[in-house]
Amino acid sequence: MTLSYSHAHQQGSGTTEVVAVLVAITDHTARVLTVDQGKLLPNGPLMPLHRSLQAGVRQWVEEQTQQPLGYLEQLYTFVDTNRRNIDGHALVYVSYLGLVQETQMQALQSKALWRDWYDYFPWENHLDGMPNIIMDFIVPALLDWANSAPDSIAQQRRRQRIHLCWGVDTELLDSAQDKNTYHQSSTINGYDWVSEHVLLRYEMLYEAGLIPESSNYQPQKLPKNWAQIIGTPMYYDHRRVIATAISRLRAKIEYRPLIFGLIPDVFTLSQLQQSVEALSGVRLHKQNFRRLLDSQNLVTETGQSSSAQRGRPAKLYRFCHDIELQSLLMDSKLPKRK
Repeated sequence: MTLSYSHAHQQGSGTTEVVAVLVAITDHTARVLTVDQGKLLPNGPLMPLHRSLQAGVRQWVEEQTQQPLGYLEQLYTFVDTNRRNIDGHALVYVSYLGLVQETQMQALQSKALWRDWYDYFPWENHLDGMPNIIMDFIVPALLDWANSAPDSIAQQRRRQRIHLCWGVDTELLDSAQDKNTYHQSSTINGYDWVSEHVLLRYEMLYEAGLIPESSNYQPQKLPKNWAQIIGTPMYYDHRRVIATAISRLRAKIEYRPLIFGLIPDVFTLSQLQQSVEALSGVRLHKQNFRRLLDSQNLVTETGQSSSAQRGRPAKLYRFCHDIELQSLLMDSKLPKRK
């Protein structure tokens, strides 16, 4: 497929497209299902034979990936004025979020490919602390963008947005002797990182022209290895759709047990915590996490243990399928990160 990353569209006569973000957790890694060698999500036009938007999504996913669908919800709808059909009408873009168990698909049957979602958003993985690329490359590029605003008020607003989206105190950064001094301080004292702001961060990078999907992208003004720093680009707005899905999931796992649609029926508490961490991108406090599970009666013991090769076997649990949990979870939150 020979498409540019921005404003590209294979023109057709339809006005509505559906696209699916299918998420799975495999080996404690959050993954998304892609097609066209990782450059697109499963997608297709809504056609008269589809009884509903969801029916269209399910048909295209089945045809393009052969992946069985489980939980599915509508994610986001917008008008993409940069993509028009053969009659000149802008397209309505309807996206869906699905939670599935990853299946191994035959290469001859499907061109679908599971990808680690941090391949597309490397700055979102804080499992080992703030990634170096944020302070070494992304924040300096964003500060240059902020300083390019036409007046001091606009510059200050952009700097404030950088602080809110990236957890970086730009005033403290200015007063620090160098980035390493600031980075050491943030490592010791923590930083104001909000996991759910995935879409806001992506939109800022787009607005600043720092990703290939942006119409303002000027790679000649960026470091030579910028393509490796900024993650794998996608055609159309599909990386933005994934960012929306990650934001939605990270927000929802704080009050709904969606994680149980992504893990096996039987699991250890460590496996459960690692799966939640894979989605949130941050480490959770072990004792607080387990106290939350106990206080909300989210899991129950199976009476069996895992067959661990090293150390003591761990107890196996399963999710308590109790509808009353929904009301309890509305007031519960995930424990804070370490």
